[in-house]
This record gives sequence, C-alpha cells and structure tokens, in this order.
Amino acid sequence: MNFGQYIKTAFLNRWNLLAFLGGSAFALLTGRPDVFLPLVLAGEVAYLGLLAGHPKFQAYVEAQAARQVREQGAASNQQSLRAIMQALPSRSIDRFEALRSRCLELRQIALALKDPAHAGVSILDETQLAGLDRLLWIYLRLLYTQYSLERFLQRTSEAQIERDIEDLEQKLERARQIADEGQRQRFAKAIEDNLQTSRDRLANYQKAKANYEFIQLEIDRLENKIKSLSELAVNRQEPDFITGQVDQVTSSMLQTERTMNELQFATGLSPMDEAAPELLRPPPVPVRGR
Repeated sequence: MNFGQYIKTAFLNRWNLLAFLGGSAFALLTGRPDVFLPLVLAGEVAYLGLLAGHPKFQAYVEAQAARQVREQGAASNQQSLRAIMQALPSRSIDRFEALRSRCLELRQIALALKDPAHAGVSILDETQLAGLDRLLWIYLRLLYTQYSLERFLQRTSEAQIERDIEDLEQKLERARQIADEGQRQRFAKAIEDNLQTSRDRLANYQKAKANYEFIQLEIDRLENKIKSLSELAVNRQEPDFITGQVDQVTSSMLQTERTMNELQFATGLSPMDEAAPELLRPPPVPVRGR
C-alpha cells in the first residue's frame, strides 16, 4: 500500500475533517485569513504526515483494506453460489447436498462421541470449518464446470467438424489446380483460413473433452477425500491432525483450480480466491424448483 493511501485515509477521517473545516472557518471569520489560514493548512499537513507515517495507523488502514477485500470476495462468492445452485441440474444438486449433509451428520456424531452432553455443537474450530467449506466450494464448482462442459460438448459435433475439415482439404486441393494464378491464390487463401479455423475448433473440442474427463475424475476423487476427512472427525480427535489433512487435500487441488480457471469460457465463473462461502453453517442455499 502506497503512502498516499495512508494520507487519504487520515484526511477523510471524520474527526480530522471536522477539525480542518472548523479551523478553516475560524480562520476566515477572524478577518485575517491571510495569517490564520496558512497556519491551519500547515497544522493539517503536519498532522497528516505524522499520522500517516505511524506504524499502528498503517496497520489499521491495511487491516481495513483487507477486510473490505474479504467482504467483497464473500459477496461475490455468495452471488456465484446462488447462480450455481439455480443453474445446476437436480442430479448435481442432490449429489452436492448428500455430501454436505454427510459432513454435517458426521460432525454431530463426532461431538456426541466426545461429549454426549453437547451433541449438536460443532467439534471443529473455525479454521477447520473454513478448510472444509473451501473443499466443498471447490467440489460444487467442479460440478458446475462438469455441467457447463457437458452442455458445450452436446452442442458441438466432433464428427461434423472432422467432415468439414475433410471437405475443405478437398476444396483446397482443387483450388490449387486453378490455372489463373490470381484466382488460385484468392481461393486458396480463403479456404486455408477456413481450414485453420476448423482445425482450431477441433483442437478446442478435443481439449474440452479431455478436460471434461479430468473434471469427472477430480469430482470422484474430491468427494472421496471429503468423506474421508469427515470420518476422521469421528475416529480421531486431534484437531491439528484434521487441519493438516484438510490443508493437504486443499494443496492437492491447486492444479484442479487452475484448470477450472482456464475453463472460464465455458463456465463464466470468476477465478478461485482464498475466500469461500460458508457451506457448513448456514441453511442450504435455495435452489430452483425441480
């Protein structure tokens, strides 16, 4: 964060504005603004310089900025969450809700085993809950990515693209036999451009198909990992161990997150960030009627 931002925050503080405006008004009312107004301005500059350069104030400004970024990220994620839940087909929503419910049920079982008198209270701390929320958020985005790619593949025919390429190759061969050089070059250039476009479409389709298969594998893998982690809360009571396992799984999903970010053309989802909506605490997000 640059020094100018600290200055701006210090100046826009309401108490500073009141003091500055009050001092300026007083200077004007004295009848000698040429004497007192420069003093007010000098005092304001000195105050802003001292406050903006103070480490505690800078830490406060940075904390406020970070909080604003987190709040904006949370709002954006909530918006994405609602859009995903409204767009996904019933089979995908049911799969997600089944996994989410399993995590909730196993948390309650784990607590009941540890302290029957407090069944229903979360055994996991905020860090662990945030980790599981992030994994469930990745899982839900994977389901949406799978659905988006599925729609793309259904609406695009690989066989038709291949037929188009074969037809264009034949046309190009005939164009190269045209006697008139100018006409031959014009025809060949147009066909070659169209042929390259068709080859690019085929390559894009094949890449999307490979990504679709990869996403399917990752959905199964992550679902199994989340089930395993939720079961650890029952069989093991070491919070640090569970947190470490959550972190390991999260780290293993980095390549998957990069793949999803590359598939924005199909999903329209914003890139993954550190924030994730709270999926294990609030009531389920309303979904469209089935």
